[in-house]
Amino acid sequence: MTNFDFLKSDPQFDAFSDVAISAEKILNIDTAASVLNCRRAMEFAVKWMYSVDKDLSMPYDDTLACLMNAEEFRSIIDNNLYKRMNFIRKAGNIAAHGAKKISMDQAKLCLENLYIFLDFVAYCYGTDYTEKAFDKTLLDKSGEPVTDTQKDLDFEKLIAENKALKEELTARRSEQKQSYVPKPLDITEYKTRKLYIDTMLQDSGWTEGRDWINEVELLGMPNQAETGYADYVLYDDMQKPLAVIEAKRTCE
Repeated sequence: MTNFDFLKSDPQFDAFSDVAISAEKILNIDTAASVLNCRRAMEFAVKWMYSVDKDLSMPYDDTLACLMNAEEFRSIIDNNLYKRMNFIRKAGNIAAHGAKKISMDQAKLCLENLYIFLDFVAYCYGTDYTEKAFDKTLLDKSGEPVTDTQKDLDFEKLIAENKALKEELTARRSEQKQSYVPKPLDITEYKTRKLYIDTMLQDSGWTEGRDWINEVELLGMPNQAETGYADYVLYDDMQKPLAVIEAKRTCE
């Protein structure tokens, strides 16, 4: 049992349901594979939205970043949900390159963010939505090997297959979205906020312990001990500080 089993009850979600389920099943075996499947499931779901919603016109290319950043798509997805999706995209980039390790916490946050996005899709476009919440206890029970039978999504074929559904599903989404209650992105907790910052830095090419150091001692601070600590310090190739990031205050 996974958090994404509910998608199987609606055949129109077949384009991405199996990949989402696989992402959770493989969590405790391979965190990188879990995150890659989260990204694939999200990409398949975004492309499915483009295939069924007439308010979404194709941008100049169909890469995930372009699809997510299109003005029409951003008008449907609220800003907090976009940030959740962007976390999945960035973590997926890191996992795909393979040079940096994906932590269990990163993978679990990807699954939770994917769930909230797909729950939004089900609410807006589904035929029989049932309210539910992400169950973190199920993640400890995952660990089942999966066979990847869905290598890629034929976007042009999907668009052709769903052409007749556009009027109906666009109208349904327009009506349903009015009553959707957005899930707040709570990054007031330091641990969660740090995951977002770590992933942003990793995706931008920074390497922890080399050009990015945590908890750097600062001297001459305006306190009794005259010392303090910077959450993150970024360095150039000459090991000269370039920037300081305070995770305790950063909310992006």
